[in-house]
Amino acid sequence: MRRTRLTARLAAATPAIAVAIAGASVALRPPVPPARTAGAEPVLQTFALAEPGMRLVAARSPVVPRTAELARRATAPFSLVGVTWADPRSAPQGAIEVRTRHLTTGAWSSWQLLETDNPDASAGGPGVRGSSDPLWVGPSDGVQARVIAPGGDELPAGLRVDLINPDARETAPIPVKRPAPAMRPAAEVNNAGEVPVVLPVRPVPRLVTRTGWGADESIVKEPPEYTGSVHIVFVHHTASGNGYDCADSASIVRGIERFHVKSKGWNDIGYNFLVDKCGRIFEGRGGGVHRSVLGAHTLGFNANASAVAVIGDYRSAPIPAAARASVAQLAAYKLGAWSNPPLGKVGLVSGGSDRYPAGQTALLNRIAGHRDTGRTECPGNALYAQLPAIRTTAGAAPAGLRYRGVNGATAYGGKYYTRSAAGPAWDLSTPTRMMDRFEVWADGRLSAAAPSGHRQAAVRLEPGEHKVTVRAVHLSGKIAETSTAVVVDPVAPEFSEPPLVALREGTVGVSVPVRVGWTATDTSGLKSVRVRGAASENLSGGTRQYAGTARLGDPATWAVTATDRAGNVASAAVTRTPVLLTEAEATRTGTWRAMRDQGLLGGEALAASAAGASLTWTFTGSSAAVVAGRTAASGRVRIYVDEEFQGIVDLRSADAGNGRAVWARSWRTSGTHTVRVQAEGTTGRPSVVLDGLVYLR
Repeated sequence: MRRTRLTARLAAATPAIAVAIAGASVALRPPVPPARTAGAEPVLQTFALAEPGMRLVAARSPVVPRTAELARRATAPFSLVGVTWADPRSAPQGAIEVRTRHLTTGAWSSWQLLETDNPDASAGGPGVRGSSDPLWVGPSDGVQARVIAPGGDELPAGLRVDLINPDARETAPIPVKRPAPAMRPAAEVNNAGEVPVVLPVRPVPRLVTRTGWGADESIVKEPPEYTGSVHIVFVHHTASGNGYDCADSASIVRGIERFHVKSKGWNDIGYNFLVDKCGRIFEGRGGGVHRSVLGAHTLGFNANASAVAVIGDYRSAPIPAAARASVAQLAAYKLGAWSNPPLGKVGLVSGGSDRYPAGQTALLNRIAGHRDTGRTECPGNALYAQLPAIRTTAGAAPAGLRYRGVNGATAYGGKYYTRSAAGPAWDLSTPTRMMDRFEVWADGRLSAAAPSGHRQAAVRLEPGEHKVTVRAVHLSGKIAETSTAVVVDPVAPEFSEPPLVALREGTVGVSVPVRVGWTATDTSGLKSVRVRGAASENLSGGTRQYAGTARLGDPATWAVTATDRAGNVASAAVTRTPVLLTEAEATRTGTWRAMRDQGLLGGEALAASAAGASLTWTFTGSSAAVVAGRTAASGRVRIYVDEEFQGIVDLRSADAGNGRAVWARSWRTSGTHTVRVQAEGTTGRPSVVLDGLVYLR
């Protein structure tokens, strides 16, 4: 809309105006190159728009626009151009346009409109001038400018074109000492004698410092001023054009600094921060990015405020996602430092602006656009429409916080078990740049803290169960929490007795079937058990016995290792030797007949059919098993241990076979025992076959 109106005004003004200087047409004046000295290119060049001898020639139109023009001319190199005038409280009522000549190609640009609706933000002062917004044009060596005030309105006095070369250096830079970031105080803890937890320093957004972009500290004559808490962050655009490469951003910032100081008469660059379209953040006005530095950016509202300007013109084009993220980060950083919510509103008393007279209270979003306090297009319609999304990002709580685990601990049943130190580890979806820090609380007590880029910490806990909470703190001050139970168990499992090895039923051959049993207790519960003997086996923590085999005649050691859920380990072992007593070594009563077969132990066994026939073995050991044959026609036997009746064993089985351990008994300690096996003389199937006795020594 603005460009359309300008075109119409120019079309109407052109035939009615002629500009003459000393009788010669300005348009025909040959370019006059300035004096050039190698290595001494000026930072600032100024050319008056109301040069001596210029006069306005009346036209046929009854209302003659007031016009001033700088004829096309050659200049020393520059990259940024603006127009200034004497009184910062006034502004041209018409349009200011410039065109420039490219330094390399020599081509002249089209006419470009300078934005002039931004009121002076410095509140005036000696030497302060009114100005347009500067325009970045890239390396250039020629300029032409024109100002048209329609309807015969007066033009501001002292109009001039200011050209800035951001890469020229008039003096060597003066090193400036910046205040170190403020340390947080140590957090309070409840238990006397404990080392207090020191919170990490609040992270400063990653940015290009004044030294990094080449600020000319020699032109900053006054020290920075400071105000109170930052209650609001104003968002601006520089209106300097979007046709720049991000590699030029530092030069643009240098140009803006020099334009603000040398052309506008300010003490330093006005903005506290600048952000380019690639999202790079630049430190603006000096004094410390973590402090409340008084800037010159928003007339009537500079106190208790901070400002970020996005480099470019965003009246119609929105800022890219990277720049939007950086603006949100800066706003959260500045507001959150003073516990002011980025999503909130604040009432501020105006110091005097063209929208709010001095003393009037303005209710503003804490992240506001320049236009909210002044009659200006800044920060442009497109960027202004993005402010709600920027507020949401800046004021959000951490999202997606979740436990990833606890280093050095084992998860079981929704809890984590550890022997001593615990290392909570977490993830979240909020970008690191938006985070302040992480805190780890144990049972409501701050136990550790970690910087925003960390995702784990270490805490030491007393034995027992604890509630461990990870608290994520956003730059805005909002928090999110996630908790888990951590059990600290420094005590190893306990075996109340050595493992018990016992013979069991099964086939006897070169090896005999055995069972290893144990009793292990632990306060936090067993995670796993490993049994090593003739073979090794890893078992679950709930297992209390293991079935295996042992070779006849060979000593065998069974070691049981128990590991609890915290990782503590305990072991116990026992050694036993399986021994075979054949039927020939038994004391006999009644009638027995010999049997010979390769399937029998030693190739021989004894069979009986008469009731009361018995075989008795005496041994010293901790377990015994009767070995017999099984057929579909086998009868039953009665078993006595130390002459006490133990029960009846039926040897009938559809699964016929010899060398079967059909009954077993074990004792906790080794002792001398007798085992007597007596044929029952079962009706219809009285025959039984006994093949010996196996015991553990």
